Amino acid sequence: MRILALDHGSKRVGVAVSDELRTIAQPLEFIPTEPFEAFLRRLTQLLRERDIGLLLVGMPRNMNGSCGPAALKAQELVTELKKVLDLPIRTWDERLTTVQANRVLIEGRVRRAKRKEKVDKMAAAILLQSYLDSQSGHAEA
Repeated sequence: MRILALDHGSKRVGVAVSDELRTIAQPLEFIPTEPFEAFLRRLTQLLRERDIGLLLVGMPRNMNGSCGPAALKAQELVTELKKVLDLPIRTWDERLTTVQANRVLIEGRVRRAKRKEKVDKMAAAILLQSYLDSQSGHAEA
């Protein structure tokens, strides 16, 4: 079964999915956070279509490891998802994934307007790849 990763933002949630062997992350899409019911419908649809066995939610900790307002929002999302989804849900440190995603897109010469469309799903893919690497023992030190 695949893993679906969410990079939670204030307006959009980036989504990425693993391959069936859980070795490679692929950016998928972004889903607007509001209205929450529409977000939940789309997420549920993706979970069904992609045969997802684990939902991974990015936890945006501060650089010192503490939880700020963004991390509290992500935790609220996890709490709400646990109420309605019958699926294991884990959190994963996502510090600097958006910075990395922007860097990758800039290096790929993606225009600013297009970067806004792609950064959330790219950040979710970076988050998911970090998790996959840690599980396979191939994580860099």
